[in-house]
Amino acid sequence: MPQACIEPTQISLQLATRTEESTLANLLELYMHDMSEVFPLRISDEGRFGYAWLPTYWAEPDVRFAYLIRSENAGLLGFILTTIGSPACDDPNALDVAEFFVLRRFRRSKVGTTAIHMLWDQKPGLWTVRVAEGNPGGISFWPKVVSTYGTKFQEKRVPGRHYFWKVYEVQTGR
Repeated sequence: MPQACIEPTQISLQLATRTEESTLANLLELYMHDMSEVFPLRISDEGRFGYAWLPTYWAEPDVRFAYLIRSENAGLLGFILTTIGSPACDDPNALDVAEFFVLRRFRRSKVGTTAIHMLWDQKPGLWTVRVAEGNPGGISFWPKVVSTYGTKFQEKRVPGRHYFWKVYEVQTGR
């Protein structure tokens, strides 16, 4: 399929509302399907992966934030789930990119880079991004995104359950 052409100015990042929970749940199924190539995720007898933490985004609105990536022309493009506090950082106030997803059609078209840079501009601070070394797409994507943001960052490698993780700590706020 040809790569979609979307100008960065056409992309918006919107905090998801509770009424969009089913939209987010549907996108999470696509994300989990993609991640099942990397991790041994289990699918239910009903044919769904599910995402156990989704309800916490509405139950803990001061700690967890769900964003939808959209375009006026192309519609829904993906999502970013974030939290305050990261399992990969000692700072309890560090912000964490918990999950990040862009629909396949829009990958390699600057949608993901634009969306995460928009997020970092909106919520400046210390951010962590964790990517499993078994995830070739993520391993290719995140170093470019972090290094092109234009602020101080560091990279470290930490052991994980299935793979080592690359962890990026990024000080945002240009």
